[in-house]
Amino acid sequence: MELPYRVEKPWGYELVWARTDRYVGKIIHIEPGHLLSLQYHNQKDETIFVLRGEIIFRIKEGEKLVERRMREGESCHIPPLTVHQMEAVSSADLLEASTPELDDVVRLEDRYGRV
Repeated sequence: MELPYRVEKPWGYELVWARTDRYVGKIIHIEPGHLLSLQYHNQKDETIFVLRGEIIFRIKEGEKLVERRMREGESCHIPPLTVHQMEAVSSADLLEASTPELDDVVRLEDRYGRV
């Protein structure tokens, strides 16, 4: 597939601008008030950087989901098996650097009915 390419999502879109057998780079655009599924990855290791906007980042710590507001210039690392979710407070663009397992998504909850 030729780079960059765009993947439409019910909450916005992903723009994949780098993809090799060792890493992937993408911009995740989330529309205000929308959220990604509550999910984890078995193998995928990712780091998120907020390029623009503000999000609520949720991460499971023990038995609780903990919320943290993230603004432009902030980043977080999401190791494999970490339950997490992102919600846009305002229109947001996130830079994601990850390992290449793009289909490694286990959805626990999804507002848009995806399995």
